[in-house]
Amino acid sequence: MSVVHTNETTIPAAATNGAGRPTPARAAESVRLSLPAAMNGACNRPHHRPVRAAANQVQGSEPLLSVVIVTHHVLPLLRSCLRAVLASETPYAFEVFVVDTGSDGSAAVARREFPPIVAIEAPENPGYAAANNLALRRARGAYCLLLNPDTVVPPDGLAQTVAAMEADPSIGVLGPKLVRGDGSLDLACRRSFPTPQNALYHFLRLPRLAPFHPAFGQYNLTYRDPDEAYDVDAVTGAFMLLRREVLAQVGLLDETFWMYGEDLDLCWRSKVQGWRTRYHPAVCVVHLKGQSSKARSLRCTYEFFRAMHVFYRKYYAPRSSAAKNALITAGIVAIGAASVAIDRLRPPPLRRVS
Repeated sequence: MSVVHTNETTIPAAATNGAGRPTPARAAESVRLSLPAAMNGACNRPHHRPVRAAANQVQGSEPLLSVVIVTHHVLPLLRSCLRAVLASETPYAFEVFVVDTGSDGSAAVARREFPPIVAIEAPENPGYAAANNLALRRARGAYCLLLNPDTVVPPDGLAQTVAAMEADPSIGVLGPKLVRGDGSLDLACRRSFPTPQNALYHFLRLPRLAPFHPAFGQYNLTYRDPDEAYDVDAVTGAFMLLRREVLAQVGLLDETFWMYGEDLDLCWRSKVQGWRTRYHPAVCVVHLKGQSSKARSLRCTYEFFRAMHVFYRKYYAPRSSAAKNALITAGIVAIGAASVAIDRLRPPPLRRVS
């Protein structure tokens, strides 16, 4: 049974050492070192404090928001994420699901240390899309938030993003500004849909050479002000707020995508049905990107390029010639193989999805 959380809930202190922590200590150290740079940099802003609801106004009510966090072997990061989420100041009830796809006991630890949450242990690692769907099928909120465990939300982040969607019923998907641990912008937080052309520019590194060029900077919108709000094609699944009506209309995440691409695919289906996707930088969230994937960079790099091929075959191939489809497929395979080879040449601590 889901436990509805309110802003009056007491958050248990997480353990800082002992046998219950199977994740390497350096992951926790990276959290400690990275957060100040981001919080004191691009995310340094006054919080809009929503009206605090009295406990007796919220206890027992249906949650307005369902938060879904899929975790894989990043227990220290999950603890930081849950502390921030459960400390959120909201005038409404919300529920939190943690879906554990690993084997480090994160679900049991989360259940014990953060009793308001609902922990789901996946029998195996079914992939990010399928793991999210396990919780989305049980979610009761009018809004559903897909949230990565390597994020830290500000105290008013949940309240302000939901308020933005409440104020405009035409918005179906919304994402905040995301910054990396060093304070730099996470470019994936506002994107155009990938096309063969902008993907080619991306892999040729042309956006780095001319980030303000509208063509070269199209995919990550590097030519647009990251502190202005506007409609975009897609936001990232690291923090993706969805209206339940959208999911009811277009369906859950496509489980053909094991990891990567499922957020783009959902935004595409939402846009086809007439919903807007909104970038909302008034809320800034820290994203310590790639903490889970770098420990399995070979599989994740493969899935990154497989997702690219799945997306192309789903949306572009049906209206393209056989020759063009063969050329695009060959290009994806070639670039993917080169990325895997380059990643294998890196020292293990520096390996990542390319």
